[in-house]
Amino acid sequence: MTLLTALARAKTEEDVKDAYIAALGLKGYFKGLVDIQTEEVWFEAKDSPTAPIVMFGQLLVYIRAAKKRGEAIPAFLAVIDREKAALMPTEKALPLLDDKALVWPKSGSAAGKDFAAQIAPYVQTHIVEYEIAHDEAAFVRAVKDAIRERRIIRTPITPDNLRQVFDRWVAMIGSELGVKNQADYAVLFFADIMHDGQREAMKGPAGARLLFSGDKPVFILGTEQYELASERGYRNFWAIYHRPPEQQHRHYLLERRDSLLPVDEQKFKGAYYTPLNIVDKAYDQLRATLGENWQNRYIVWDMCAGVGNLEAKHSNLRNVFMSTLDQADVTIMKSNPAFAGAEIFQYDYLNDDITDFGEIDYALSGKLPTALRQAITNAREGRKGAKPILVLINPPYAEATNDNTTRGVASDGSGSKAKVAKTRLALSLKADYGKATNELFAQFVARIDLELPTSTLAMFSTLKYVISPTLEKFRETWKAKFLGGFVVHSRAFDSVPGNFPIAFLMWDTAVNVSVANIDTRVLNKEGKEVGEKTFIISTGRKLLTDWIIRPRSNREEVVPLKNALTTATATKDLRGTRWSDDAIAYMWCNSNDLQQAAKTALFSSGFNGGHGLFVTSENLWQAAIVFAVRRLIKPTWLNDRDQFLQPSEALTDEFKSDCLVWMLFNGSNLTAGADGLRWNERDWSLVNHFIPFTEGEVGVSGRFQSDFMVRYMAGMIFSAEARAVLDAGRVLWKRYHAISFPRKIREEFKLNRPDVGWYQVRRALEAYGDTELTDFDAFKAAYAALGTKLRPLVFEFGFLSQPLGSVS
Repeated sequence: MTLLTALARAKTEEDVKDAYIAALGLKGYFKGLVDIQTEEVWFEAKDSPTAPIVMFGQLLVYIRAAKKRGEAIPAFLAVIDREKAALMPTEKALPLLDDKALVWPKSGSAAGKDFAAQIAPYVQTHIVEYEIAHDEAAFVRAVKDAIRERRIIRTPITPDNLRQVFDRWVAMIGSELGVKNQADYAVLFFADIMHDGQREAMKGPAGARLLFSGDKPVFILGTEQYELASERGYRNFWAIYHRPPEQQHRHYLLERRDSLLPVDEQKFKGAYYTPLNIVDKAYDQLRATLGENWQNRYIVWDMCAGVGNLEAKHSNLRNVFMSTLDQADVTIMKSNPAFAGAEIFQYDYLNDDITDFGEIDYALSGKLPTALRQAITNAREGRKGAKPILVLINPPYAEATNDNTTRGVASDGSGSKAKVAKTRLALSLKADYGKATNELFAQFVARIDLELPTSTLAMFSTLKYVISPTLEKFRETWKAKFLGGFVVHSRAFDSVPGNFPIAFLMWDTAVNVSVANIDTRVLNKEGKEVGEKTFIISTGRKLLTDWIIRPRSNREEVVPLKNALTTATATKDLRGTRWSDDAIAYMWCNSNDLQQAAKTALFSSGFNGGHGLFVTSENLWQAAIVFAVRRLIKPTWLNDRDQFLQPSEALTDEFKSDCLVWMLFNGSNLTAGADGLRWNERDWSLVNHFIPFTEGEVGVSGRFQSDFMVRYMAGMIFSAEARAVLDAGRVLWKRYHAISFPRKIREEFKLNRPDVGWYQVRRALEAYGDTELTDFDAFKAAYAALGTKLRPLVFEFGFLSQPLGSVS
């Protein structure tokens, strides 16, 4: 099949990508933030015809970000859509990447026509365009030639990435040499990087040399000669990195030789250690944000260092201070030669040196090294020549609950400590920071703000301090300028339960601005970049949880339920025992983020856990929307902290009626009609107000006690999708009333009244499948179509921020 034919058959952007991948015979590609990524070519793809210069603009944003992080960039850029493709050598655009006159968008997706107009005068003449209908063969040949040349713009070796480059060299080259003494890796590494492939650029340390036998590298150290067991890693490594380093860096790099020893990751594995591949990404972000030579320019303090994961990639440890709560961890770090030169000490950051008035007095413990105290003083006072301070931490994520226990995880194992809120710091900060004092990591941030008000903060943490409504008071007090960062799947961290984003965010604490929406890169569990995500700050935004005025309860006693037909068994903190004037149901809708959205259901009586509201004829239209909005969007590891917001656009009548129908036939509509529910030594009955059909429509022999929903829906105009659901639902309701169910099913689902609910209808028909199957296919198709129609409207009407594509 030709590329042209495959594109004609393509239905989605993914189909377009796959058509080009097949036509070009791409191997070793990756789909992520860059649509198709190989070592030699990066592709930006669109489903519909798009101006090539616009797509190249988006690619250049990604290229610029990768270059700033010290990552390899390809020799060619390609843009593709259904009708055309274009190719450009990356080197032609490199001068633009440092052009301060350009207004660079914050993300690739934000690169539109305005940015395209800025870059067009510089790169338009270097773009070769191909019309697939006429130039398919030429384009395919051009890309294959580019890949065959293996032209790659290699990453330079600098003081900022020395440790990362060395670790990768050991993994790809050193491990193939059969070296017995691990200390020899460093001298062999320098012999390799100080050679340009033909001659030595600088004599290697300790007499190590690199020679070539033909095209095969041979390493000489003293009387020992080392050859590679496999040359594949050698070729791949030097396809990524450029050698030798620039002249200005060579002597500095050689001086760092003694700090380079292979990293045994097992030595860094604590209860919740930061994986070293994610630490690599953090250092890429630090380099991109702080600029070249940051490891020499900044003093680094990690005050919850654990066993030193975050410092394992640092190349200038004489600028590094590492403290931790437990003396045992101090002993481990001091015994690790990877940290030679760093100042390591025991320090309880949330308790040591804090006075009864919440001030810092280093004389109280005498633990803080003199050099660090002086660096803090110099930075605070802005003394000439003072080095700025970078706080680099992965603090504990533990949270104090109401009973003074904790839950959560910690980088240094302290997440298991009880009484989080009882630290000396927390006791002095409660008035200013509110509930944030229940969070250990927020306490770290608060002391840093007090002690190091001009520092740069680079922190791994959950996103609660940024987006949680409960920490709004914290954000009113703590202000800083967001500099950049990424989020990564929590499963990248060993022993961390759950599926949620862990963020590495950088802040300039010297800039006193309120935290606003933040744009981040997205990394998957393997640490690969797969997208971008904007996290919406709820401060000042109206939350969905406050949209409906909640009716007050009255004194009428009702039966509390824990499921559609199951009465409560709890006695402690029991709720749902009182009703409300004119209520027709109770809607459980716990919390306001996607993480808790599954806790949404309708009941015909009170719910034993509370955390909801009474539904009346006045608020039913809103209740249906809240129900649908919370249930339509599936939580993922990336969106589960997103907050539901009140609509930002006017809602249409069709949207309202669609949501009502979607709610009525959802599996979490647990409204029911039943007699004989036993609770509190009494029998109770449930009246179902949520039947959308009359007795005649469904062939019931009896009378519904309530016809509320039929009257409520009278006069409504329903969309074709909603009508299809109602029609398919009516068929199932009629089938239910046409069956004489056996006693077991009748008793299990309490089928003892005509006004059974959708839950009872559906479950009874499913249970009856052992006797005679019911065809649900037509209903499922119609219901799925209604859901497909509604999902994008959740975002269009502003209930949630814009979604990200599928991320694993």
